[in-house]
Amino acid sequence: MATEYSDLTESKDKQPRTARGLRTKRKLLDAAALEFGEKGFHEASITAITQRAGTALGSFYTYFDSKDELFSALVRELSNMVKERAALALAPKQSAIDAERSVLHAFLEFAREHQEIYRIIDEAEFIDPQSYREHYENAAQRIMERLAEGAKAGELRSDVGEIEAWAIMGMNVFLGMRYGIWSEEKSAVEIADIANGILARGIVRED
Repeated sequence: MATEYSDLTESKDKQPRTARGLRTKRKLLDAAALEFGEKGFHEASITAITQRAGTALGSFYTYFDSKDELFSALVRELSNMVKERAALALAPKQSAIDAERSVLHAFLEFAREHQEIYRIIDEAEFIDPQSYREHYENAAQRIMERLAEGAKAGELRSDVGEIEAWAIMGMNVFLGMRYGIWSEEKSAVEIADIANGILARGIVRED
């Protein structure tokens, strides 16, 4: 399960001042994603993370004060990666419904590439509740903003808002679990199309 995170998340942790430092911190975050994803927070160790990263144990404490701090940084980074992937999936002048299909398609592919995200985010509920809550609140806020744009354009009902945004996010999260983590028996395109049909037409029989 390959993990390659391109950008370091701005956070409370110590920021590298050199290119070498950036590479070292990058290795630690990538290794932590694998370690936490495979073993969970409590079974993962700083020693195992530095061994995976191929760095000295002392390098860890140059950038993080504890395993908890590294975990929190990783949660924030994963959350930002989901945000960035969604933004890249959106096309100019796309309809509101098509935008949600594009975002779900992108998320399903992301979940398949980074299966560790589910275990890490789930554990964050207990390890770092604030980051856990922010992850979902921020995702719902982005959906709500897209829905508001669709309503403004006359494509959606004027009363769509927070409840619809959380419902869509919940659907996306569990579709990602079922068809991104548990199996890949259907293509991401097919799943996004079916889910998109629910948003566009509902599930009432059409006579």
